[in-house]
Amino acid sequence: MRDKCDACGLDYKFVDTGDGPAVFGIFILGVLCVGGALIAEFKFGVPWWMHIVLWGILTPVFTVFLLRFLKAILIALQFSNKAEEGRIAKE
Repeated sequence: MRDKCDACGLDYKFVDTGDGPAVFGIFILGVLCVGGALIAEFKFGVPWWMHIVLWGILTPVFTVFLLRFLKAILIALQFSNKAEEGRIAKE
């Protein structure tokens, strides 16, 4: 990420999404990909090689777009809720 916003000058040092986008992405893509594979198998009866081609292409493409979206959502939530690292006393 950049150090600050070019338009408004907001400092991005507060951003700490950690592994949150990856965890949410695993849950969302797991449901979508496994559900899609089950539908493709039992409703359409696609061969095994078609599963490899279909899910080998769709899963990485969905992952790239979903992770960017989820990271943006978590940064926006962190900013709007003024979330920061916990402290016992104000310094």
